[in-house]
Parts: sequence; structure tokens; C-alpha cells
Amino acid sequence: MVQLKTDVFFQILVIVLLSMLLLFQAYPVSAGTTVSRSGRVLLDSVHKRAPAPVRKERSAAVTSPRKTPPRASALTVVSSRHKHVPHGKKHQSASIRNNRSRAVNLGGYSQDKQRPLLSSTFFSRSLRRKLSSKSAIVMDAGTGNIIYAHSPDRPAQPASTIKVLTGLIAMESLKKSDMVSVSRRAAGMPRSKIYLHRNRSYSADDLINAVLLGSANDASVAIAEKIGGTEIRFARLMTRKARELGARNTVCKTATGLTARGQKSTVRDLAVIFNMAMENSAFAGRMSCTKVRTREGKTIWTHNKALWKVAGAEGGKTGYTRAARQTYVGKFSRGLDELVVAIMGSETMWDDISNLVEYGFKKKKRARTTMAFAKSSPSRLASLEQFGGQRALTVLSDRKKGSKL
Repeated sequence: MVQLKTDVFFQILVIVLLSMLLLFQAYPVSAGTTVSRSGRVLLDSVHKRAPAPVRKERSAAVTSPRKTPPRASALTVVSSRHKHVPHGKKHQSASIRNNRSRAVNLGGYSQDKQRPLLSSTFFSRSLRRKLSSKSAIVMDAGTGNIIYAHSPDRPAQPASTIKVLTGLIAMESLKKSDMVSVSRRAAGMPRSKIYLHRNRSYSADDLINAVLLGSANDASVAIAEKIGGTEIRFARLMTRKARELGARNTVCKTATGLTARGQKSTVRDLAVIFNMAMENSAFAGRMSCTKVRTREGKTIWTHNKALWKVAGAEGGKTGYTRAARQTYVGKFSRGLDELVVAIMGSETMWDDISNLVEYGFKKKKRARTTMAFAKSSPSRLASLEQFGGQRALTVLSDRKKGSKL
């Protein structure tokens, strides 16, 4: 009887062991598996799925010590794209959350979006709201780069700013001692004028000063007739001269700038013409004068109030007609920076000029500071070049291409 019970017990034990072996083959024991005292195998996979390989990698990443890069003395570009967030977003440390912010390079750009944090277009639009001019431009006199512009190629009547060409051609064609006779037509020109007498002769030097400083229409026509024979022929010389200087959209019909059908220019062309003209030292010397005395003892005052209103003014030419409104082109310098400013279609000319000049010099100073900071470290300079350095300024448009002159 005892032998029978022993045999039954061993048979049961063998069955239990075989069952456990089958269970082990069906469900391999993992790290989270435990065995109870009664001998039953408790598997995580019986109640829930085994952790996926990705989950194991996350756990390993959490338990392993995190290597933090050494803190550099210079600004570093940080990558913040974490594929796996340990313990969820709520339990992240402040440093990890801060590192997830956009990485910023020295040029003021982010890696996620290569756009300036403080866009130059923002400041351009802010300036635009202050201006009454229909078109305006600020150009670097040294490089020809455009610092600011809105509607720079909008064609319009240039008014007396075109007399820059009249005076420049006269200086190249006439000697100071040459005498210029005044025709009836020249003497009858409307204001502005210095009231030349018909059939009398005046020195070319005095008439050129009257054109460039006093914006005299009678002196302009007298010079045009002296050089070209007629004002129309002289106007063709002016258009040709504009092309030589790089102004492609300027067409002259008069020597005075008085409104004429087909006559046009742009602020870009005016800036190019005046910048090239100021390279002539004799021309620049005349434009810097506030007043001159003629041989007859008459005083001619300049119309360019910027010489005493705006710091750094070196010379400029004003203009006004009903069709053109207020126009201006001038050169300004402060330290090593030189600017050429031109406006057309203005109602508040001097305010516009002041705002444009201040904006231009601030922009130049900011650019110089940025480059100096970048050049102090090769990595900073490389970062600045990688993201474009200083972005070119967006040229704004007034969407008034169809407006009549």
C-alpha cells in the first residue's frame, strides 16, 4: 500500500515537472519573472505583454548616467531634438526643458527656422510708416549696397534734382572764365531763378553755382543753350550722361527738371548719379557750400537745408514741382561711413531725410559691431556665414505702379 502511494506521488511529481517544462518553453522566463513557494511560475507575459525592445532601450537610457558636455566659455549651438523623453514631460528637469528651446547662433538666427529673431524687415516697415515719400532709398556710398529702399524703381518726375546732370556736364564742358549769353527764352524761365537779364553775358562759374545751389532755371537754360545749342539737344546729352554713370531708367527732356512729358527718373538712379558726381572733387566742393558770391556781388544761398539740419551732410540737391512734389538727393558721412539718400514724391522732405539718414547710420554701425564680434572667433564667423550673416534688406513696395505722375 505504501509502495502504491509512493508510485502515485512520483507520477504526479513527474506530471508537474513536465507541465513546468512545457510552460518554460512556451513562456521564457524574463528578468521580471518570479517563482512562488508552491512552485508555480509567475510570468509578466501571462498578464501583460513583455516590454518591447524600444522600451528596454529607454529604461537603459534612464538608468545609465547621463553624460553632460563640458560648459564652454563661448556661446554654443545646442541641439534639442530628443526622441525619447525620460519619465515623461512632467518630470523633466528645468535644464532639460530649457535645452529643448530653439538653438540660436551668433548671427541672430535659429536652426529650426533660419530667420532673424529681430528681422530687419520689421525695422524697415517701422521706418516706412514714418515716411511720406512715395519712393526712397538709402545706399552705401562706398559699396553701392542698398541699406533701405521702398519702391526704388518707381518712375516719376525728378524736378530740380536732375540739375545735378546739368551742373556736372557744364563743369566738364566749360571753363570758369567762359562767358555765357542769356537768350530771351532763358531769361523768361519761371522760378526758381536768379533773374538774369536778356542779351547779357555771365561767367560760367557763377551760372553753375546758380544751378547747383540756387536751383536757377534761367541759368540752367542759358548753360544748356551754350553747350547744346538748344535745350532739347542738351537734354539728350543729359540722358546719355546718366547712362554713362549707371542710371538706366532716367530720361531727360529739360535742363531744368520742370515737368515734361516723357521725362522720368527713379530714386535708385538719382542715388547712383549723385554718388558718381560727388567723386568729382570740384563738384563736391560746390555742393558743400551754403552760399557763394557772384562777380556782380550777388549772394546765392543753397536750397539744401540738410547742410545745417542733418549731421554729416556733405551736399545735396532739392527739387519741387506740383507733379513731382518734393524730391531730394544727397550724401552724408559720419566717421568711416558714407551714405547717399534719395527721395521722391515727399510731403515732409526734411523729416523724411532725417529719418532715413539716422536709420542708415544705425544700420551701418550695427553691421560693423556684428562683424567685429564674429571675427573675434573663427567658430562665430563660420556660424555667421553658415546662416547668411546679415540678411539683405527686403525692398518694400507701395503697390502704386499705376499711379499717374
